[in-house]
Amino acid sequence: MQIYISADMEGITGLVDAIDVQPGGADYERGRVMMTEDVNAAIRGAVTAGATRILVNDAHGPMRNLLPDLLHPAASLVRGRPKPMGMLEGLDSSFDAALCVGYHARAGALGVMSHSFMGHEIEDMWLDEYAMGEIGLVHATAAALGVPVRLLTGDDAACAEVTGWDPGVQAVAVKQARDRFAAELRPVAEARHAIETAVAETLAAVSGETATSDILVATPAGLRPVNPAPAGAGSAARVLSDQPTLAVRWQSSAVAALLLGIPGVTLRDSRTIEVTGPVPSLFRLFGLFMRVAIPLGSHGPYC
Repeated sequence: MQIYISADMEGITGLVDAIDVQPGGADYERGRVMMTEDVNAAIRGAVTAGATRILVNDAHGPMRNLLPDLLHPAASLVRGRPKPMGMLEGLDSSFDAALCVGYHARAGALGVMSHSFMGHEIEDMWLDEYAMGEIGLVHATAAALGVPVRLLTGDDAACAEVTGWDPGVQAVAVKQARDRFAAELRPVAEARHAIETAVAETLAAVSGETATSDILVATPAGLRPVNPAPAGAGSAARVLSDQPTLAVRWQSSAVAALLLGIPGVTLRDSRTIEVTGPVPSLFRLFGLFMRVAIPLGSHGPYC
């Protein structure tokens, strides 16, 4: 069983503020240790479930946050940037499951350090008619690559977001958001035990299954579910065609105007661009959008 872990930072145990997660922040070095240990808990769970290969991708900010010398030796690490597939670098159909560790809620949600990829600059995002942030786009891209997202850790808002998108995902809340920069923290040892146990149980239950997801993806035989929701989950499957539309509303019309120079990009309104294509291609193209937008932004990621 081959397991892929995408590790973000805002949803890590104990972290609540920009100074915890940004290089140079007063508590950033401590935050790196906390992030590494949450990932280690997931790795231990995967090992217990029988994983034979574990690949961890550092998916936060500079993507050099995880401490290689403290990382569990059962896993290899993708570190640094730029990476063509960013938060999902290295993911392909050889993996049996993907785990999202330390994720956060989308822009506008009342969650700890909530934002969508760029924070202030991106106001909203949609894939077809579904509003989403990082969680939705990562899940949809993994599904399109044939890999189900089986588990996510983060605050309660991130957990609600992922189960709203796919009720088949196991969600582990390590903190309860009280505001955007405040949370009630789960005790550290308890949170890591919960991560390890949930990963072990989730992967043990799906070991040997054919990878499938709640999102429907197009195949030559028609739409098929990837990771179907458990019986009684009570949520309709999201249906994405093989050529869905990604729309992004920017804070600045200047960003939207610049992105019109990219073939296939059109305007929905003065600040919202849209483009249609296979989800993995959209994910990679969105990385280019951010590279264009970054020089035009004058605010920090959590403004």
